[in-house]
Amino acid sequence: MPEQGALGYDRGTLPVPTPFAFAMSRPVAKMTGLNVNVADLLHHPGARRVLRQDAAIEGLETRSATVGAPVALDIVLERVEAGILAMGEVRGRWSSVCSRCLTPLQRDFHTGIRELYEPIPVEAETYPLIDETIDLEIAVRDSVILDLPLAPLCRPSCRGLCPTCGVNRNKATCECDVDQGDPRWAALADLKLGWEQNPEESN
Repeated sequence: MPEQGALGYDRGTLPVPTPFAFAMSRPVAKMTGLNVNVADLLHHPGARRVLRQDAAIEGLETRSATVGAPVALDIVLERVEAGILAMGEVRGRWSSVCSRCLTPLQRDFHTGIRELYEPIPVEAETYPLIDETIDLEIAVRDSVILDLPLAPLCRPSCRGLCPTCGVNRNKATCECDVDQGDPRWAALADLKLGWEQNPEESN
C-alpha cells in the first residue's frame, strides 16, 4: 500500500493545485524563455535530468555590471518529494567599468544554483511549479544578480582618478595637491571651537 504523506496523498504522486488554490497562495509568476516541462520527472520519484545549454537573458544587469552575452547553464533537475530541485552552476561574463578609474573591464563569473520548485511556493524561499513546468530564468537571474560586483575594480591596488585634474593615476602622475582635503569641509576650517579659544578670552 502506498505510503501516505501528511496531507493524505501518496508520496510518489505530486498534487497539482487548482488555479484558484494557487492564486490564493501567491500571485502567479510570469513565465519566461527558460520554461522547462518536467512532466516526465513528476511521475517518476527520484528521477533526474541533466540540462546543459546557453541562454540569453534580457536585462541581466545591475547599476554596476551587465551580462550581455548568453550564460551557460549546467543544471541537474531532480524529482523530490516536494517538487523539482534544480541544482548546478551558471557561467558567463560581465562587463563594467572600474569604480575608481573608470577603465572598461570584463570578468568571467560562475555561480551555483540550488533551488526548489513546488506547486505552492514559499515566498522568497522557493519557486513556482505551474502546469508541470518550471521557469529556470527566474532562479538563474536571482543567482547571477547576487554574484555581480557592487563596486568593480580593475585591480585591488587601483589608484583611481585625480579628484582635481582627472588624470588616471595608474598611468600618469600630476602636480595636484593631494593633501588639500575635501572642499566640501572647507567652511569648517574657519570655525573656532570652544576648546580652541584663548584661555583669557574664555574667562
